[in-house]
Amino acid sequence: MKPSLFPAKVLLFGEYGIIENSSGLSIPHSFYQGTLKFHSNLSFKKEFLHSNSQLEKYYKFLFFLEQKKKNLAKIDLKNLYEDIQKGISFHSNIPQGYGIGSSGALVAAIYEKYAKNKLCLKKRNINIITLKKIFSQMESFFHGKSSGIDPLICYLNLPLLIRSETDIYSIGIPDKNNFQEKKGKGRGAIFLIDSGFPRKTYSMIEFFFVKLKHDSFKKILKEEFMKYNEKCIEAFLKGDFNNLLKNVKLLSTWVFHHFRPMIPKNFWKIWEEGLLTNLHYLKLCGSGGGGFILGFTPNYEISREKLKEYATEVLFRF
Repeated sequence: MKPSLFPAKVLLFGEYGIIENSSGLSIPHSFYQGTLKFHSNLSFKKEFLHSNSQLEKYYKFLFFLEQKKKNLAKIDLKNLYEDIQKGISFHSNIPQGYGIGSSGALVAAIYEKYAKNKLCLKKRNINIITLKKIFSQMESFFHGKSSGIDPLICYLNLPLLIRSETDIYSIGIPDKNNFQEKKGKGRGAIFLIDSGFPRKTYSMIEFFFVKLKHDSFKKILKEEFMKYNEKCIEAFLKGDFNNLLKNVKLLSTWVFHHFRPMIPKNFWKIWEEGLLTNLHYLKLCGSGGGGFILGFTPNYEISREKLKEYATEVLFRF
């Protein structure tokens, strides 16, 4: 039987805002994916040995939840343990610490393979909020606290629109390959930029919560950031790329002024130059601090040349 593949995810819009009940839009990204499988020459592959040992630690976490009768996922721990002893590992090309769901894909794979009464689309018994709670608990092993959104997207392999903790649903988005049919010659693009190093999630989130203690910051977060974010999502879903670029510029400018410590220092100049020249607009991809950065440009070829020292990857053309 062919193993199930679980994609990475990209949070297009909603970083930090969703913590304060702003909207978010996240999509699966199948260029990166992972799967659970056995390897015939496991002893010669250090990365697979490491993955196998990490799975054993994860098993102990799930076993602890089971002992406390708090295991929401109802994982078949006996089967999982036996497979770990046989050398199962998570084979993935999803870069860790890049904000695109490496742990989410692993959690989705464990749930799909070992959950006793899993919720799934095939059985038509899916309940997104219940599944989100299950994944939130399962992924907490990796981050201390998890919203459950990343594994949800990796598992369902569907774009999700997040309105609040209890208002989440799958949504249709403009087709990646046919964006250019709606406007112009397809020169524009939404793309990923590799900052060159993993992110530092904890310090970024800590910085955000410190700022959130100030009423003045909460006010502008709600009145400006959330408004721009909402308009970006609206324009994207409509395929209105002129308005998308206009509002992404506002969002990018806001982030540059208020979230600068979350932007890798080697991108400060590039970020500001983009805003001044309108060549491209950059935004955080997740928590920031490293990993991937999102770019929005009316002309990808020019942007790619300007950013040639960094690896870039197109998500959508328009």
